[in-house]
Amino acid sequence: MTSVTHVVLVSWRSGRAAVAEASIRPALRALANTIPGISSLVEGHSTSPEGLEDGHDYGFVVTFDSADARDSYLPDPRHQAVADEIGRNAQRIVVFDI
Repeated sequence: MTSVTHVVLVSWRSGRAAVAEASIRPALRALANTIPGISSLVEGHSTSPEGLEDGHDYGFVVTFDSADARDSYLPDPRHQAVADEIGRNAQRIVVFDI
């Protein structure tokens, strides 16, 4: 099986970052411990000195054991709750799976 890396970049709506991240960050970290097939999850703000974030404020990367694990995660209600919260507070979201 080949692992899948799920990259999500978020630009928050004006004034929503602190409120959104207060609930989203711990909820995301909890997913790594509760959804099967997640081998790692990192989240946070860019620390790159390049300044190429293109307006994205926050990001996370989830590594799945396989494409099947990723595909099971997407409709999982625990993931959907976090995704819905991100969607309510985001101006722009980019998802890129490798």
